[in-house]
Amino acid sequence: MESTTNLYSLSLKSYKSYLYAAAFVAGNIILPQLCHLIPNGGLMILPIYFFTLIAAYKYGWRVGLMCGIASPLINHMLFGMPGGEVLPIILIKSMLLVAAASYVAHKTKRVSIALLARVVFFYQVVGTLIEWAMVQDFYVAVQDFRLGILGMHIQFIGGYFLLKLWKN
Repeated sequence: MESTTNLYSLSLKSYKSYLYAAAFVAGNIILPQLCHLIPNGGLMILPIYFFTLIAAYKYGWRVGLMCGIASPLINHMLFGMPGGEVLPIILIKSMLLVAAASYVAHKTKRVSIALLARVVFFYQVVGTLIEWAMVQDFYVAVQDFRLGILGMHIQFIGGYFLLKLWKN
């Protein structure tokens, strides 16, 4: 499945960058709260990354970066989730996601489930390797692959359909 949609690389001088970033951060605050109503929902659905993927793919690395940094930090300050011990790796994975999503969108100028799956796979694999190096515990490092496969699928399939619907 492939779709054409308008993809942008908004500058920091554009007020739209800040409006979109704020909207995506709000999504990344609301979605995790809904997912945490399900036992282990955050661990299984990985909601903190969803709107960061959309932001970076649709509007470029600047909007993605604002969303990817602000979302985990604001969630942590407001709700204590993610916890302080996992906050650094979530920020690292968010930055990897932003880099991969904005790069693929910029290079291909198209949206497909396969492209989004590659983006998600990249940030998760590289992020897992970094986490393993940081925590020195393979079992902890592969938690997203043990518990979050559903969330990864939601990211690239749900992300595709949201980007496909969002034509502007």
